[in-house]
Amino acid sequence: MATTNPLKFLQEVRQEVSKVSWPSRNETLVSTVMVLIMVIIASIFFLVADQVISWLVQLMLSIR
Repeated sequence: MATTNPLKFLQEVRQEVSKVSWPSRNETLVSTVMVLIMVIIASIFFLVADQVISWLVQLMLSIR
């Protein structure tokens, strides 16, 4: 089992974090808006699909 010096570990973590290319504020905003729009579209799609399936099942079973 290898033991690691905590200070050396923290130095390595800082080195790796400095290599990360972080997105700009604008890129983050655009990505967030795109995700929210896709969530809304998916929600509407599944709502409509659920209503259609429910209507078809009721029609097939004649439960009204």
